[in-house]
Amino acid sequence: MTTIRYGLIGSGMRARMYTGAIAGDHSSDAELVALFDVNEGRMEYHASALEAQGAARPVLASPDDLERVIQEQGIQRIIVTSPDFTHAEMIVRAQRAGADVVVEKPLTIDAEGCRAIVRSSAETGRDVVVTFNYRYSPRNTALKEVIASGRIGEVTSVHFEWVLDTNHGADYFRRWHRDKANSGGLLIHKASHHFDLVNWWIDDVPVRVFASGGLRFYGAEQAEHRDLGPRPERGTVDGAAEDPFLLDLRTDETLEALYLENEKFDGYRRDQDVFGEGITIEDNLSLVVDYEKGPSMSYSLNAHSPWEGYTVSINGTKGRAELIVVERGAVVELDTIDPSASPDNGQAESIRPPRERLVVQEHWRRAEEIPIPDDGGAHGGGDVRLLRDVFEGPQDDPLGRPAGWLDGIRSVAVGIAGNASLRSGQAVLVKDLDLGVDLTKRSEKVRA
Repeated sequence: MTTIRYGLIGSGMRARMYTGAIAGDHSSDAELVALFDVNEGRMEYHASALEAQGAARPVLASPDDLERVIQEQGIQRIIVTSPDFTHAEMIVRAQRAGADVVVEKPLTIDAEGCRAIVRSSAETGRDVVVTFNYRYSPRNTALKEVIASGRIGEVTSVHFEWVLDTNHGADYFRRWHRDKANSGGLLIHKASHHFDLVNWWIDDVPVRVFASGGLRFYGAEQAEHRDLGPRPERGTVDGAAEDPFLLDLRTDETLEALYLENEKFDGYRRDQDVFGEGITIEDNLSLVVDYEKGPSMSYSLNAHSPWEGYTVSINGTKGRAELIVVERGAVVELDTIDPSASPDNGQAESIRPPRERLVVQEHWRRAEEIPIPDDGGAHGGGDVRLLRDVFEGPQDDPLGRPAGWLDGIRSVAVGIAGNASLRSGQAVLVKDLDLGVDLTKRSEKVRA
């Protein structure tokens, strides 16, 4: 088996999934020969971790030197885990330097990025793999299998609600994501996962989007509106320990080592106050999305819920499928909850609903709960299967879980159209976005 030479752009937390895989289960498939970032301290963190796992030390380089290092090190594939607004540039530069690309979602944040990736992919013939790990989660795979089996007939409508709790959701308002110019907002950065799932579940493409939403919980204006009082700039240095919305990087060994100790290199602060100035993304969003074959979707995202998870209902001509997933039943640790507590005091056992449940009901029949396997690990073992496809090559998969740049564009198309709708107050046709490709095509073998 040939070992492929990799470079990785972006040395934040997400990079650990790939460095760990390359140094571990996929050490015979891949060799990480270069790390690229603007922060030399974070690159050193990952390089040292690789050496500690027995892997060779990679070259550390600035993204400005990407083309030179690809050529000098014979890099065949580049993994992109840098901030979202850099994705299109890094993909195009890597392809033109002679490398294929693996990129974290989202593919890019705007129409210009989509067009650039379409052109580069067509002109260079280089591949782009988009790592939609939620496709590989057993619960989402089970719903795909139900729909593909025809049990609920032709899909007529979708309802999709996703709630982020005040642990996970708040974190987007501390980090670089809080500036829409960096992330495209949650409609791009977070919801591209969700839109990809729907596109994949129902085997359809979005054609029209209407969006409504705003910053209604986080941010300086909301702090003033709710009379929260003076707020610190950040959680680590001058925050109050009893404030659950403040993050003290010193309380987490990895966050301290990766971010706090490396601020001196680029000034990036990972622990900004969620009620501070400068937040330009939304925390509440609602969409109506129409699809080419006829179905419509109602979608909502809330980033300040007391619990985290999602509910999906798929209606069809023969019945209905419902998937309910509780990823975290409460922001508090479950082992601190008194199981004998009364439901009235906030510590009730009733906050422990089933973690995931898929129910199918055909017309004039009783509901049936569909078993969901759990292989353990992140996303029910989904990450393991994703990494296998990334490093060993796509397996024979009748469900079509491996995703390329066309899938990536279809997913961000909803968010790009949604952001345009937020600005105009009007519904937006996806075809009017000029994304560089006809989304209804079934193959990436297109020319821009």
